Amino acid sequence: CVTMLFTCIRCEFLKLKRSFVWLACLVLPIVPAIMGTGNYAMNLDLLTGGWYALWSQHTLFYSGFFFAPLITVCCAYLWRIENFGHNRNVLMTAPVPVSCIFFGKLSVTAGIILIMQLWVFVLFAVCGAYMGLPGLPPADILLWCLRGTLGGISCAACILLLSMCIRSFALPVGLSLLCSVIGVLFVNKGWGLYFPFSLIFCGMNANTYDDMLAGNQLSFFISCLIFFALFSGAAIRLMRTRDVKA
Repeated sequence: CVTMLFTCIRCEFLKLKRSFVWLACLVLPIVPAIMGTGNYAMNLDLLTGGWYALWSQHTLFYSGFFFAPLITVCCAYLWRIENFGHNRNVLMTAPVPVSCIFFGKLSVTAGIILIMQLWVFVLFAVCGAYMGLPGLPPADILLWCLRGTLGGISCAACILLLSMCIRSFALPVGLSLLCSVIGVLFVNKGWGLYFPFSLIFCGMNANTYDDMLAGNQLSFFISCLIFFALFSGAAIRLMRTRDVKA
């Protein structure tokens, strides 16, 4: 089964070869970086926290409006080929466990999320240097980036399920943007650990100086694990039990 999973992962990577997904994941994060830096530059009298203040502005835009839609672009693209013609029928009749199919797509998505998060951190460091901030970004900000990766993977399980059921490419992207906004509202209410799209905001420690998960790190990891298992299990069960619609 492990060998089959790695085969599925290689196949999913082949789908992304020369695709626009890489370009989107590298270019679009530049937009919130510019927006956040511009907002920081215009409010230097209020934003006095140095690197942390700049991070609060970057993540305000990135976590709230860009992160989840970018994940959705990747997930929808990975299901795009199967959603045309009779390709889903061919996939489901192949001698491959459906769990390997799903986790193959999820593993590739997780890899892209990690690359994207590291790129976001590089952009943040470049913007901070441009603004004349001293030294290097604090190490805990890199930790927040990696923590946001876990939240992103939990969301990816949900979005892969959504993209599997909705054969439109644009509709899941729009829904993920809406869910991101709802996630921000959950965070503002103190319910950030109870909605998968809020985990991105919490993990990235968006729009705040102090760590919003201080003392709640374990609860965050448990919440990520629960949503990951819930949506992965639901997707695999649907693939096993629901008839394919050509």
